[in-house]
Amino acid sequence: MRVVIAGGHGKIALRLTKLLAERDDTVIGIVRNPDHVEDVAAAGGEALVLDLEETAVEDVAAAMADADAVVFAAGAGPGSGAERKDTVDRAASVLLADAAEQAGVRRFVQVSAMGLSRAEDPDVDPVFAAYLRAKDAADQDVMARDGLDWTILRPGLLTDDPGTGKVQLAEDVGGGVVPRDDVATVLVAVLDRPDTAGHVYELVGGDTPVDEALDAQDA
Repeated sequence: MRVVIAGGHGKIALRLTKLLAERDDTVIGIVRNPDHVEDVAAAGGEALVLDLEETAVEDVAAAMADADAVVFAAGAGPGSGAERKDTVDRAASVLLADAAEQAGVRRFVQVSAMGLSRAEDPDVDPVFAAYLRAKDAADQDVMARDGLDWTILRPGLLTDDPGTGKVQLAEDVGGGVVPRDDVATVLVAVLDRPDTAGHVYELVGGDTPVDEALDAQDA
């Protein structure tokens, strides 16, 4: 499998790259900062320096030549303002989806977030509310596309604890935490399973092995 990952230097993306590379899949990690090329290579991937806030859709599509799947795992990150929440968490996702359609890559997996409706809570920090709105807009854009076989994964609060390989996964799980290791494991399983296309999954830590959790959603 040949997989393009946007946001290739993120913690989840690097874990995903390592898992895919260990089974001899080819991973192209899109990064904005040239300083991150070595990190992608150390995880077993091939880094491609592209700024998704500045790059034309044709250039992104060219990077997807012969890809089997695309994963959007980019984010503006902590410390960024409301404007970058929109240009990265929303606009870069739209750009990647446009490029995937242009390149003829149907499989598109998006890493989103839980609790997107909290954006309208007046007690929520305005920048965080902008992040939630950006993620929601990106998800709505992807779900409206007939040219993509999309899956959206919405993890709970992320931790760096070791993964367990056991999760709680459903359309609505009610909140919780999840190790980044387990998010990456679920992403591999989703990429391997065409039957997950058209689904939105929330994900937190739990007691069910990943494949069983996905099986239960199709039962």
